[in-house]
Amino acid sequence: MKKTLFVTVICATLVVIAFFLFKGSNDKEDPRGNLYAGSNACARCHSDIYHSYLHTAHFLASLPATENTIHGSFKNGSNVFYVNDSQKVVMEKLDNGLFQTYYLNGKVKKRYRFDIVFGGVKGESYLTWNGKELEQLPLSYFNREHQWSTSPGYGFNFLEYPRLRMVSKSCMECHSSYISNFQGESPELNKTEKFDKSSLVYSIDCERCHGPAARHVDFQNRNPGIKTAHFITTYQSLNRSQRMDMCAICHSGPPSLMIRSTFEFEPGDTFAKFKLPEFSKIIDTEHLDVHGNQVGLLERSKCYIFSQMDCATCHDTHINSRGDDKLYTQKCLDCHNKPDHVYCKMSSKLSETMLAQNCINCHMPALPTKVISVQVSDTLPKVQFFVHTHRIAVYPSEVKKILAYINQ
Repeated sequence: MKKTLFVTVICATLVVIAFFLFKGSNDKEDPRGNLYAGSNACARCHSDIYHSYLHTAHFLASLPATENTIHGSFKNGSNVFYVNDSQKVVMEKLDNGLFQTYYLNGKVKKRYRFDIVFGGVKGESYLTWNGKELEQLPLSYFNREHQWSTSPGYGFNFLEYPRLRMVSKSCMECHSSYISNFQGESPELNKTEKFDKSSLVYSIDCERCHGPAARHVDFQNRNPGIKTAHFITTYQSLNRSQRMDMCAICHSGPPSLMIRSTFEFEPGDTFAKFKLPEFSKIIDTEHLDVHGNQVGLLERSKCYIFSQMDCATCHDTHINSRGDDKLYTQKCLDCHNKPDHVYCKMSSKLSETMLAQNCINCHMPALPTKVISVQVSDTLPKVQFFVHTHRIAVYPSEVKKILAYINQ
C-alpha cells in the first residue's frame, strides 16, 4: 500500500514538473496577464482550425515585417518608387533590416525601417518604431496592381511631410490583439502616443473573439476525456446582440467617440459601454462608408431586419473565403429558396449560372471607399479601393450592368 502511494506521488510530481518545464520552454507570459494563454496554446488542440486561420484577413491584420510578410519586391528594378526626377524611395534590404530609403538628388535623406505589416488582402501598409512611438511609412504595397504606392493619407510629394504620420492606439485596437501605452501614459489631445513595444500581440488572435483562455487550457489539459469546452466563450453561446457587438468593436466605423479601450472588450460585453451614446438615432445609410461600418450597413438591410441572421451567417472567421462568389451566393439561397422568402426578381431574365454567381455582385456590390485611396504615379489620378457593401439591397445601376452584359 505504501509502495503504491509512493509511486503515485512520484508520478504526479513528475507530471507537474514536466508540465511546467514544457510550459516554460514554449510559452512566455502573455502581456495581457495570466488569464490569457496565447494562440500557441490554442493551436496544440485546435491545429486544423489554427492553421486555416493563418490565411484569413483577421490574422493578417498585423504581422512582424519580414521578407516573407512584405509582399512588395526588394529586387533591383522593382524596388524603386519615383516621386519625380530628383526624388525617389528605394526599398532596401540591408544587414540590419529592411528599409524604405528616401533619396533627394541621389543622396540619402531619410531611412525608415519596416517593423510592422498592416493588412495583406487588398494592400499592405507598414509601420516603423520611432523610439516609443509608432508611425506609418510613406509607401504601401497595392496588391491589385502588384506595385508600390503612396500610403493612404499621404500626398505624392514627400517633402510636404517633415515627419511621418502617427499611429494611434485606436489603429492598433483593430489591427492587433493588444498593445499597452508606455508605463500607463495617456496622450493629451494632439500629442503622440507612446507604447510599450514588448507588449504588442500581433494579429486578431483566438482570445480576442473567445476571451481569456488560460483556465480553459488548464482545465482541458487536466481533463482530456471531457470534450465539452469549459471556461471559454463560443460564438454559439452568445445571443444575437452579443454576436453583433463582438464584430462591431472593429467593424462599426471610426472609433473617434470611444470612452474605453476595446482591448478591454470580451465576448459577451455590451459595445455601448465602450462608446459615447448616439444622440441621434437617424443614421444616413447612404453615407456610411463601405470600408468602416459593415455592421451599421448590415443592420439597416431588410435581410437582417426580417431574420435572425448575424455576421457568422455568411462569414466563417476561421476560413479564408475571399472572392468565393459561389459560396456567398449559396448563403443567400439558403434563405431565398424558401416559400416565405422572395426569390430573385431577375430569375426570368438570367440563366441559372448567372444567378449562381451574381447575388453578391448585384445586391452587395463592390463600391469605392472614401477612407482609402493611394497613388502609384504623379501623372495618374488617385486609385480608390473597392469594398463589398454590407447593405443588402436592390441597386438599379448594378442590375443595368448585368443586363448590359447578357445582351452583348
